Amino acid sequence: MHVSIVNWVKSPSDRPERFELDGEPVLGITSSLRPVGTDDWSALALDSNKGRCFEGPSPKSSGLIIKAEVALSLRSRADADYSGVVKPYLTARDIADSPTQTASRWTIDFGLMPLETAMKYPAALDIVRRDVRPEREKNNRKTYRDLWWIFAEPRRGMRSALKGLPRYAAAAGHSKRLVITWIDARTLASNATDVFAFDDDYSMGILLSRAHDAWAWAQSSTLKGDLRYTPTTVFATFPWPEPTDPQRDKIAAASAALYERRSALCIEHNVGLTKLYNLMDEGGFQDLKKLHKDLDETVADAYGWPKSIAQDGPELVRRLRALNRDIVEGKHPYSPFE
Repeated sequence: MHVSIVNWVKSPSDRPERFELDGEPVLGITSSLRPVGTDDWSALALDSNKGRCFEGPSPKSSGLIIKAEVALSLRSRADADYSGVVKPYLTARDIADSPTQTASRWTIDFGLMPLETAMKYPAALDIVRRDVRPEREKNNRKTYRDLWWIFAEPRRGMRSALKGLPRYAAAAGHSKRLVITWIDARTLASNATDVFAFDDDYSMGILLSRAHDAWAWAQSSTLKGDLRYTPTTVFATFPWPEPTDPQRDKIAAASAALYERRSALCIEHNVGLTKLYNLMDEGGFQDLKKLHKDLDETVADAYGWPKSIAQDGPELVRRLRALNRDIVEGKHPYSPFE
């Protein structure tokens, strides 16, 4: 159990003469527990960012998650191609701890199929009818009861955005670090993850950059000091750069080089991303650290900012917040995905 006790005194008779936040002296502390001067503008969602980031689908029934032997048995049947509805199921732990960042679980996912289409996969539907329907019929929400064979929150927008992509980016929704990885499109992400509807190295480069990481920590709530990434407060408000074609190509190349090396190190040392970056912070994998620095500098350049602030979290957040305000107020044209 974790308990936090915070006390407020309105207009105290003896006003404090000094303020300290996270061990550092500050001019004052705002109601959002940030230093005075950082909350001059509360970042707002940007229209162009809509339809790009989603929380993964939520089953609302453990019966939709099946054992590996059941999944393999279904996929080996000859009466239908069950690979279309029996899928690897990605969790936040897979992203953070698996050396390959691949799914460790399986699910029956009929997507948005009507029941008559789901009936084409009788063995899978029988399992859902037996293990899911009784539970759903007790649910207070009518849609959960009526659509008992599909995920309770199927994330229609996510499925539409991912259609046709061979891969997508995914992050653990709650983790000690913001770790993002490529996922094969045939894998279904769980509701413990966040999904980004991109399949190109440039976009991954932005997501892996210090700019995006710093923004995530500034815009997210935390639990036990861990990051809770939310599409609405983080991604929706994050102002992307609008690079020239050469800048875009440079970011893509830096991103691909970083990702390739990172993947190789995970396999070589049999560690997940959390342990890998812990070791890097302790002094290991200096070549990976250099690749991150190179990427951060190319991203800063795409924003038109100096290399000197490429890894300066507070300064990046200050500039990103100012850019968000300019975009919202119409002072800065913004069309990063065109």
